[in-house]
Amino acid sequence: MMVATDLHAALVAALDRHDRLAIAVSGGVDSMVLAYVAHRFARTDVSALHAVGPAVPPDATARVQRHASRHGWRLRLIDAGEMADPDYLRNPVDRCFHCKKNLYGRIAGLVDGPIASGTNLDDLSDYRPGLDAARRHGVVHPYVEAGLRKDDVYALARRYGLDDLAQLPAAPCLASRIETGIRVQARALGFIDRIERDLRLRLPLARAVRCRVTAAGVVIESDAWPAADDRAALETWARESCATAGQAFAGLRDYRRGAAFLREVE
Repeated sequence: MMVATDLHAALVAALDRHDRLAIAVSGGVDSMVLAYVAHRFARTDVSALHAVGPAVPPDATARVQRHASRHGWRLRLIDAGEMADPDYLRNPVDRCFHCKKNLYGRIAGLVDGPIASGTNLDDLSDYRPGLDAARRHGVVHPYVEAGLRKDDVYALARRYGLDDLAQLPAAPCLASRIETGIRVQARALGFIDRIERDLRLRLPLARAVRCRVTAAGVVIESDAWPAADDRAALETWARESCATAGQAFAGLRDYRRGAAFLREVE
């Protein structure tokens, strides 16, 4: 495994292969660290673009804006337009393809030169239809070129003193909480965000909390539950919150990565 100094050098070399780059910054640790390194250390002419919309948690947008202001990024906020795409809204198994198709298409119409993503080597071993959209738009992946995995990205965040990013858990877009085949609606995305914000306050020891909208109803997930009495109170709160929003409540369960994603396995 490379040490942080080697990781840094390999990443900067991958970035410097390009005269200019437009980095798609989601607000997650991968794209945020990439934007930080590119702006601070690379010779490349760098810009950062962040898409705002119902599926993007406001906390993520605030994080991007905060770092852009602090570190002097050239940041542009855009509307990728996925909420006007019927293929995205019907939430098929390849929803991420339609999301990234809109995102990269929008960015490509605004900039000259290649688009860069925060994809790392670990992402290549998973089902990632968004990578198909990236290939269609010639998106480059500096972490992959440099041989970096997710743990390496966290190591770089610690090296640069980006403590908030080094402690940031994985947080896919809010649409990932809606079970495959259930239509994506802005109202549901807002509900998911509100519930998860409250969950993080109520479960301060949890690293992963999810509000899943499933065919059976809303399922609340966590990787760290409180004692029995507090868990019962949490369940009562969740049931009442769902009722207020006109949602059926289906219970609490342990966190299961990608549980809302339904894909037939051959």
